[in-house]
Amino acid sequence: QVQLAESGGGSVQPGGSLRLSCAASGLPLAYYTIGWFRQAPGKEREGVSCIGTASGITYVDSVKGRFTISRDIAGNTVYLQMNNLKPEDTAVYYCAATRRAFYLRVAEYDYWGQGTQVTVSS
Repeated sequence: QVQLAESGGGSVQPGGSLRLSCAASGLPLAYYTIGWFRQAPGKEREGVSCIGTASGITYVDSVKGRFTISRDIAGNTVYLQMNNLKPEDTAVYYCAATRRAFYLRVAEYDYWGQGTQVTVSS
């Protein structure tokens, strides 16, 4: 059974940092593109970052220079390091997996985690 499990969310002040983890099971991470998405109440899910099978990386413009995605093949885990967090980063963050393409588009992803809450406030 394919499972993705996010962890590492929490509450932080503006300018603070969090590191999210996405642990994969039943899925060989080396053969999948892994994406991070986020969704705030009343808003559409948006892509944040993804890392491909050859470690190609993309970020949405709003997080460039602040977020870093990385992959640990041996540990079958993908990370999202989030620095200089802003209130507008507040959302539930999801990791997702696809074998079809290297695109940061919700419709391209087949497997999803349960989400982890990130709250940035004073």
